[in-house]
Amino acid sequence: MNRVEALRAGLRELGYVEGKNIVIEYRWADGRYDRLPELATELARLNVDVLVTASAAAGMAAKKATQTIPIVMASMGDPVATGLVASLARPGGNLTGSSIFTSEEVAKRLELLRDIFPRAKRVAILLNPDSPLTKLSIEAVTSFAKSLKLDVQQVAARVPAEFEGAFQSMADKRAEALVVFEDPVFSAEAARLAELAMKGRLPSIGQLVFAEAGGLIGNGANQVELFRRAAVFVDKIIKGTKPGDLPVEQATRFELIINARTARALGLTIPQSILVRADRVIE
Repeated sequence: MNRVEALRAGLRELGYVEGKNIVIEYRWADGRYDRLPELATELARLNVDVLVTASAAAGMAAKKATQTIPIVMASMGDPVATGLVASLARPGGNLTGSSIFTSEEVAKRLELLRDIFPRAKRVAILLNPDSPLTKLSIEAVTSFAKSLKLDVQQVAARVPAEFEGAFQSMADKRAEALVVFEDPVFSAEAARLAELAMKGRLPSIGQLVFAEAGGLIGNGANQVELFRRAAVFVDKIIKGTKPGDLPVEQATRFELIINARTARALGLTIPQSILVRADRVIE
């Protein structure tokens, strides 16, 4: 089930039927940050009752487009640091939802990669420099990498057209493993990134969808569950609760997926200690 379907399923469970007692207007940015302000403004002009979105960049665009329409963030990086809410307990304003902390997730991925592939010393981090979360998290992630005695190489890609060049840069820098940073563009293009990582013989880790698409490891919050949970926020707002009075919830369910097929293709043996911790092993 993809994230939008999870939201729709969550709404159905609460008694909402599309075309009967709820209408959903869909807009897609296709991974382009520059389109977000235009799409958010378009939805605000439609005077929707609730605006649902995800990612810090999308939340910022939505909040800039409207100070009155309630905004539910199905999944957002550190909302306090990005200025989206005043605090988790009392967000205030017109925005609430669920949060994940990107720097902690990426740090965990570095640690997992080190445990699975201890020989790797030069690790590439694929990031989107346009993402506000990248700017907030990269310093903490780099510092954590040093504590693991890893040489981190930052490699940038903003759009899929830049992927080939990014992986060539990794090859030129002799990267031995890859961590894919949190980003909607990378999530949407997970299969392409997994393919390039395999082509470059790079053990890799990213979001859950990355392992499902062929990457070696997927680790992080269950995005499908977060989108299903967003329906609860929508329901409460429709029934009269102000978004600023709904505490931001922190993601509590984190999963680990190992793609055993990819491991075999790379000639890697996943330690048993890691396999027993996995929520799912793709054979």
